[in-house]
Amino acid sequence: MSDIIETIVYRFEELSETARDKARAWYRESGFDDDWYNAVYEDFQRVAEILGLNLKTRTVRLMGGGTRQEPCIWFRGFWSQGDGACFETFYAYRKGAPRRIREYAPQDTALHRIADALQAIQRRNFYQLRAEASHRGHYCHAYCMAISVERDSPSWQDMTADAEDTMIEALRNLARWLYRQLESEDDYLSSDDVVDEAIIANGYTFTEAGQRFG
Repeated sequence: MSDIIETIVYRFEELSETARDKARAWYRESGFDDDWYNAVYEDFQRVAEILGLNLKTRTVRLMGGGTRQEPCIWFRGFWSQGDGACFETFYAYRKGAPRRIREYAPQDTALHRIADALQAIQRRNFYQLRAEASHRGHYCHAYCMAISVERDSPSWQDMTADAEDTMIEALRNLARWLYRQLESEDDYLSSDDVVDEAIIANGYTFTEAGQRFG
């Protein structure tokens, strides 16, 4: 014979502060949208295009059986040694990048410095430098990017002595910039105010102790 058990459930705003903390912890662990970082990725793709990067893509299988192309961007974070972000790309000079990046992100001085560094090293090499970055290893940070640099000179002129190091550092700085954007987005989405708003908007219910019900 079946038993009927009645349980009183509470909306978030009805919980004690201790129970709310437990409800927030549940949401941060289980309630996050798996694609929370998409907006950051989209912004990065726009930044990459402005700077002259042509991000590589990979084929991703969809649940329905189809496929789609996604940019080769990876990250891991945000609390362990070795966490970071990296990407795979081809790079070539993009005219007007410093001006355009300032128009796109007028307050982001880190991006301005990256664009200026790329512009300066390209100028010293008659705008003929090209680079390729590929991911290597099991981690996802700036030093997991294998970066090769060459000068596409019709007269076979060598690149300047500082070209390779400057280019590599600029692309790694861009990976560090991407990681900071992801970390900031995670901090924002994990904040009490945003978590509380999401829990209330979704109408989740909890036990008196703050355990998710249903």
